[in-house]
Amino acid sequence: MSGVSAIATSGIRAASQRLQVAATNIAKATEGAGGASVLRVNQVDVVGGGTKATVGVVSKAVTRDAGSDLTARTAAAWEFRANPYIALTNEMVQALVARFALVTNAQVLHADAQTSAKLLDLQV
Repeated sequence: MSGVSAIATSGIRAASQRLQVAATNIAKATEGAGGASVLRVNQVDVVGGGTKATVGVVSKAVTRDAGSDLTARTAAAWEFRANPYIALTNEMVQALVARFALVTNAQVLHADAQTSAKLLDLQV
């Protein structure tokens, strides 16, 4: 496996984990688990290329600006009342980010495979 493929594969693993966490949080919100903790993905670069994702638990953390009454009312309108600590809009954005990362890394893997095949054809 080339370095480019290894980097793309690590990106696919991280995106897959991000998608799984978003799905878990959405399921927690729709089940009505009011006191359940919220999961978050922490993604960091790996020395030498690639990425690593770990899942952390955020216990009852609301990620909106409580200082603005308009912001609080707008955010409250988009929250699912069964679990106010999970913002469904944020989880949908995380799912979309994961989707784009999966597609992009899959295209990188495909391009690397095509390049390797062309190089092998030239060397024969």
